[in-house]
Amino acid sequence: MKYSISWNGGAILTTDQRSLPHQESPLRLTTVDGVIDAIRTLAVRGAPAIGIAGAFGVALSALRHGAEGATAESATAEGAQGGDAQGGSATAEGSPAVGALDERAQAAVRADAARIADCRPTAVNLSWAVARVLTRLPEGPQAILAEAEAILAEDARANRAAARRAADLVEQLCPDRPLRALTHCNTGRLATAAGGTALGAILELAERGRIVEVLVDETRPLLQGSRLTAWELAEADVPYRICVDSAAAFAMAQGLVDVVLVGADRISRNGDVANKIGTYGLALAAARHGIPLVVVAPESTVDEALESGSGIVVEERRADEVTSVAGTRTAPAGAGVYNPAFDVTPGELVTAVVTESRVLEPARDDLAAQVAAHTVHIPDHPIEGVDFQDLMPVYTQPWLVDRLARAVITRFRGEFDHVAGIEARGFLLGMAIAQAAECSFVPLRKPGKLPPPVHAVEYELEYGTDTLELGEEALPAGARVLIVDDVLATGGTAAAAAKLVGQSGAVPAGCAVILELTGLAGRDRLSLPVFAVRAI
Repeated sequence: MKYSISWNGGAILTTDQRSLPHQESPLRLTTVDGVIDAIRTLAVRGAPAIGIAGAFGVALSALRHGAEGATAESATAEGAQGGDAQGGSATAEGSPAVGALDERAQAAVRADAARIADCRPTAVNLSWAVARVLTRLPEGPQAILAEAEAILAEDARANRAAARRAADLVEQLCPDRPLRALTHCNTGRLATAAGGTALGAILELAERGRIVEVLVDETRPLLQGSRLTAWELAEADVPYRICVDSAAAFAMAQGLVDVVLVGADRISRNGDVANKIGTYGLALAAARHGIPLVVVAPESTVDEALESGSGIVVEERRADEVTSVAGTRTAPAGAGVYNPAFDVTPGELVTAVVTESRVLEPARDDLAAQVAAHTVHIPDHPIEGVDFQDLMPVYTQPWLVDRLARAVITRFRGEFDHVAGIEARGFLLGMAIAQAAECSFVPLRKPGKLPPPVHAVEYELEYGTDTLELGEEALPAGARVLIVDDVLATGGTAAAAAKLVGQSGAVPAGCAVILELTGLAGRDRLSLPVFAVRAI
């Protein structure tokens, strides 16, 4: 595997991202100050990449301070022996061999490490990698270097695993159709050890033949999308178009986007995501249009010590990044500037966070918690032994119904063109889904409510039998129908609904419910995809 950053001959080697796409310039860093400057000026950028550079920067410090100590010790020994002593052994580069560091040298390395970790505060990978290599400080510089190289190799493996896992998820969320992905900033090999995170997932999907086009946000003000991501996509021969950041929401409204894939600089425990400025706006637009927003990042980006995104320090950068373009001033002299490098997207807007080892669903987890908070448990209703879950309080909250509808649309987007709601509470959610998806709604009713002719199916409940009816002309032949109810229990009602839809010549596309009673194994009776917001 070819790494985008490496250690060679006592130096950190990488590509200067400031010169792309016009020139691919090598960058060789040999000092701690050089590493800090490269990270601050975005010559090295991307959360995983700056973490790796920071780790190697600590190794540079340890080797320098260790070499100084070894040289001083050698000079002292030579002076004590009249200059006849050989001193210590030498490294291949002619410097004295460096063993364990004394207390003075260790303190100097820790001071350098603190400077490195503080040079960009938002991305947790930087402080995480610096802290990790410092655990090897008592063993000496070579141990620190070995740990930095281990981080490099682990990141490359993690990126590949996360990209594959994210591609698998996207194929589940958007099955059986060519995909148009939108991405923001740069999350490819330039931003990582190798392969990339969100862009790595896009390239994996392209290899599978699923990508028809990638929309690349230019990513103002430093244009990491149009400069770097477009360069990487062209290198991989993946079709793409660049769009200005402010065009992304309209592209979604025009049906040009099936999935949004982004990276992350820090993820809090509740699923809030800090990423390049503009991500929050994308998440809002994606939620409005029922488009999945998937975050791809290594586990090292998840900050388990941080409860929520409110604790994330957002870096603000220089005014001239906004007031000038390519060295030419574009704003009035003295103009005030607000230039945050990142924003924080609430977890409730994130469809999934994918790492090398797991898939987190903060939006669904949060939505399930909201449903639970608005559900009333009534024992022995309507008959003794039945635990009734009253979801009516859910429907009294318009914001919650809207979130439920959009969560269902996100799961089944592009797979249905009609919604069939089961009497009675399936009408409430079903109508909300149909309205948000801008498609037609048909009711599945109890006997005697619909004028003839009708299709009818009798089915068993956990406490008796019932019948569902559907007007014979309610659905056109071949319609793809999403069946909606509030609760999935034994599955009898949903199975009857699917049978009714089939009798009409339409095709059941899936079943969506708010609550699933898993102990009754209702989904086992259904031969169609099931989406439940909450399961108990």
